[in-house]
Amino acid sequence: MINYNNKSFRLISSTENSETSSDTIFHYKQNGNILTSTYKGGSIIEGHLIGLVDEDGTINMSYHQINTNGELMTGTCISKPKIDSDGKITLYENWKWTSGNKSKGTSVLEEI
Repeated sequence: MINYNNKSFRLISSTENSETSSDTIFHYKQNGNILTSTYKGGSIIEGHLIGLVDEDGTINMSYHQINTNGELMTGTCISKPKIDSDGKITLYENWKWTSGNKSKGTSVLEEI
């Protein structure tokens, strides 16, 4: 299992319906297979996620955030890791809003 504890990630690409940007920084904590994160930046004032990490490092998570419009937004995400040749983790995400327009999207995050 990949240990995400004390790792930070930044968005490198996402579909247009995302509220994240390259200014959004995610700070991960992990205890056993339980993952939590706080994040903020860009159009996100404050965000949190909680998820479970499986044996191959895939994260099944739920998230909620407050955007700069003062809206509470929620969603779910499956995040699949790839470890690069330099040992850094890249996360390939498929997510869905459970609030707002309930659209789906993809994102790629890179360990910083």
